[in-house]
Amino acid sequence: MAEIDDRIRVRGARIHNLKNVDTELPRDALVAFTGVSGSGKSSLAFGTLYAESQHRYLESVAPYARRLLQQLPAPEVDGITGMPPAVALAQPRSAPSVRSTVGTLTTLSNTLRMLLSRAGDYPPGAEHLDSDSFSPNTVAGACPLCHGEGVEHEVTEDSLVPDPSLSIAGGAVASWPGAWQGKNLRDILDTLGYDIHKPWRELPQGERDWILFTDEQPVVTVHPVREAGRVHRPYQGKYSSARRLVLKAYASSASETRRRKAAEFMVDRTCPECGGRRLRQESLRVTFAGYAITELAAMPLTELAAVLRPWKETAGAAGALAAEITARVEVLEELGLGYLSADRPAPTLSTGEFQRIRLATQLGAGLFGVVYVLDEPSAGLHPADCEALSGILRRLRDGGNTVCFVEHDLDIVRGADWIVDVGPDAGEHGGRVLYSGPVAGLRDVPESVTRRYLFQNILPATPGLPERPAHTPRGALELRGVTGNNLRDLDVDVPLGVFTAVTGVSGSGKSTLLAKIAEHAADRATGPGRVVWVSQQPIGRTPRSNLATYTGLFDTVRKLFAATDDARAFGYGPGRFSFNVVGGRCQNCEGEGFVSVELLFLPTTYAPCPACGGSRYDEDTLRVRYRGLTVADVLAMSVEEAAGFFTEEPSVSRALETLAGVGLGYLRLGQPATELSGGEAQRIKLATELQRRKVADTVYLLDEPTTGLHAHDTDVLMGRLWELVGAGATVVAAEHDMRVVATADHVIDLGPGGGSAGGRIVARGTPARVATAPESRTGTYLKELL
Repeated sequence: MAEIDDRIRVRGARIHNLKNVDTELPRDALVAFTGVSGSGKSSLAFGTLYAESQHRYLESVAPYARRLLQQLPAPEVDGITGMPPAVALAQPRSAPSVRSTVGTLTTLSNTLRMLLSRAGDYPPGAEHLDSDSFSPNTVAGACPLCHGEGVEHEVTEDSLVPDPSLSIAGGAVASWPGAWQGKNLRDILDTLGYDIHKPWRELPQGERDWILFTDEQPVVTVHPVREAGRVHRPYQGKYSSARRLVLKAYASSASETRRRKAAEFMVDRTCPECGGRRLRQESLRVTFAGYAITELAAMPLTELAAVLRPWKETAGAAGALAAEITARVEVLEELGLGYLSADRPAPTLSTGEFQRIRLATQLGAGLFGVVYVLDEPSAGLHPADCEALSGILRRLRDGGNTVCFVEHDLDIVRGADWIVDVGPDAGEHGGRVLYSGPVAGLRDVPESVTRRYLFQNILPATPGLPERPAHTPRGALELRGVTGNNLRDLDVDVPLGVFTAVTGVSGSGKSTLLAKIAEHAADRATGPGRVVWVSQQPIGRTPRSNLATYTGLFDTVRKLFAATDDARAFGYGPGRFSFNVVGGRCQNCEGEGFVSVELLFLPTTYAPCPACGGSRYDEDTLRVRYRGLTVADVLAMSVEEAAGFFTEEPSVSRALETLAGVGLGYLRLGQPATELSGGEAQRIKLATELQRRKVADTVYLLDEPTTGLHAHDTDVLMGRLWELVGAGATVVAAEHDMRVVATADHVIDLGPGGGSAGGRIVARGTPARVATAPESRTGTYLKELL
């Protein structure tokens, strides 16, 4: 019998900036991948190890999937041996679906539905219901009136006509589409004999009701008003009421933007049929332990487990399903998530909550002999939460698995069995494995930037806390009675002109408080001039969006190409060099550079377009060169390379220098938004803001700006934020990095726990003052640094 290899061996990895990397990892171990942002650690962990495992899996399945393999890029590696099947837990690049909940993410919803179906108490004579009947997302379970949404969407005269002093010709029906379609509706009404020039409020109520709400769709011959120099032929116009158009746009439009626009003209009321509970009455009448499924799903998970625990020893379906639910909840409780409810909408979860839910789900799956590849599992976690996270990672390993994780939290890295440090720097200056071995051995690798922070108690040259100038507040934003999510009637004073860190465990209310500060500051008649919310939401949801288009620097680049002799000779303007419009872009991929590969059993994957090879442009456009480079060559450059290339173009070089200044010099100008982490997207937004000349009297609100950053990159970013404060701006950041919090001017610490156990201010003031607050969990960790 052949001996099982206890090592995963990588030979010749070359994806992205990896420089023909060879390395080995132990099996059944905790393996941390470290290095500065952009060094290549994710390329090694995800782009090489996980991609190879995914490729092998696809090769073992149906011919249908194997045909699609030709479109999927294979990892650029000479060989990998000893690689078991892999499970990837990458950071979400977009917000979860509005119909996703904690229950659906953890599969608790499925088990609860089975519990009610198989072991519920039915009313006398009621028909047995299957589990689908307890889901608002199925035809069998959804309330027939609100279709499982819990609210009834309707329009009123006030919502459709906000200004009744206007005439129909003057735009009284605000919900009508613009341009030709809106003019068409006005012309039809004019043809039907309605006075479109009289103020809306002067029209008879019967006419107003017909215009807005009729179900009739009359067709009339419209004779458009003639305009000088233009011929308008008569046409057959079909009328639809304002109500019909709005409801149709909301219900059937594939465009989220159009749906949002339609929603602006609607009023919502709690569904009178289900009372907002989203289910059919037949389903709501079935109970377990005296509770309907909606009541069980609304309980904090800790309370749900307490209700079901006495049933665990019961024979039959009730006992088995109650035991399964309580076992899953206990893992979530261990990770500090017992305050969540199964019906909590997924989009309202913080990054840290979302990460821990996914980890708990994997632990509950009980897989054996696989490689888990995790992308910054500590993202969004307070140091107190990281201790529980470390325990979960060890349990995954002890269950017979290899756990590889890209990580910046040094406490979690110190707990690893093995470390792979990639670098030494980002982009072209990285891509080498500096060390692969037990953690303690990294201290002997002077080239490693990670080493300087990891062994701060051992190495005398370790960077300590950066020296920061103290700033004196010039007044404060005074918030009174702040209420939202778990914040209840909170009074908060946010000092102006200083750096404030908002702290607290995951779920304590930090993001909610930032949102409330944004609302308050924006509504204020006096005080700060501008309020800038710099979130971690993607800068775009498809490969078509990238940092060059988002920051606006690509507009200048296109003009430079259009000004070349070749472009003038061919008659090309700046639009020819845009991949977002027809003309110069590749027709096969329509300028995306990628085609999407849809597989039922895998997420959508993007592969380079076979026609243009990923360049986005057609051959004719690529004939034009600016200083020897095509427009595709420019998009392929890193920010750092482009900064050297465009030194003579101030508007481009300023943008590039600002991007490099927030630690993004390694990103390619055309790097698709779908490849950017939340932290990278946030820093692109911040860099776009930093290009502004005037920052004084601006309030910058940042949600965990150091997420995804190596300690060295954090120091660089914080240097830029402190420059903003020095220039007169106010910076308020929700933050978990204690090195950042320790240098803040002011700290607002929320807690003491998450969910209903949080939402209060437990300490405020200087870092030193918070460090001594007895109720503050943040203070415990701050004390170690001060």
